[in-house]
Amino acid sequence: MRAGDLLRQLDQQLLPPLTRAVARLGDRSGRSGVLTWAAVLSAAAVLGTAVWAADDAPVGDRTVGEVTRVGVADGDWVPGYLRSAAADLAALSPTAPATGDGTYALVMLDAYLPPQRLAAVLGDVSVSTVFGRVPLPGRQTEIVRIPASRVPDDVVAQMAQVAARKDGEAADYRARAAAVRGDGAAERELRQRYVTGADVASAEAAAYRTGCACVYAAVVRAAPEVLRGVAARPDVRAVDPAPEVYRLDRTVFTPPLPEQRDVVRPPADTGPSPEPTPLASGGPTSSTPRPPVPMGESSEPAPLVTIPSPASPSAEPTEAAPPGVATSPDAIDEGLLTPSPS
Repeated sequence: MRAGDLLRQLDQQLLPPLTRAVARLGDRSGRSGVLTWAAVLSAAAVLGTAVWAADDAPVGDRTVGEVTRVGVADGDWVPGYLRSAAADLAALSPTAPATGDGTYALVMLDAYLPPQRLAAVLGDVSVSTVFGRVPLPGRQTEIVRIPASRVPDDVVAQMAQVAARKDGEAADYRARAAAVRGDGAAERELRQRYVTGADVASAEAAAYRTGCACVYAAVVRAAPEVLRGVAARPDVRAVDPAPEVYRLDRTVFTPPLPEQRDVVRPPADTGPSPEPTPLASGGPTSSTPRPPVPMGESSEPAPLVTIPSPASPSAEPTEAAPPGVATSPDAIDEGLLTPSPS
């Protein structure tokens, strides 16, 4: 019942008797006493109705603004995290969660795998997302979060779309390199960084287009005993159960990379600079992309950046790139035209 309806009912039940009582009493003192009690009763009724209406108001979603994080962060000790994940998985109750849909978990792989290998590792569990990265040696490459419910078909299809996006990034880098005028030290540095970005993006595009061995983690949902079975499979590094997760759009997953064996460190971009790509006066020219690097040759950590696939933007929270990590051509522009102090 609404507060207004309740007040109307109180008026209908209380006011007529009070009115009749006032009419029967002729002396001033009687009228004054009755009116006083009527005022008191009316105020109490209004106050009680207001309290009732406040208690009856619908309660909103109290988890708004809260973000659950599963995985590692800069400075974390990876062996300790993996041991903690194994202990949590062993202690996971067979009845959790109560919904019966299973428990969300982060599956981390020992090495980068191609999409076709995922069926043997994840084929019998519900998959929502996989994480991929092209492991170019000594190069920062984008960590891509790929929505995928059918393995490997969705992963292959999304990789093709990521490849198309990377082709666009490479073309943008080359156009920016061609637009840089001047031959000072700052201009040469900026131009070279654009050229390097174009070569790296082209290499990423070539790798994703061929279904590279680039997948290193996945978010799954299954019963506790099934998750323990997944953890025992070859190629699985660890399974971190997350029974506290109920909504993926309010959860950030940051799995460690296969090459991260001790402390999670900021990314290092120490790869050899490619030969400058010739630029025609009329516009950018194509550069030869590097071939994909064989699995396991990368020893440098890559940026722990969670970025949605271009084909299926997700409402999940995203992690910002660490300082110095260029994930788009725009990130290179700032601060490079002013020579740094020696």
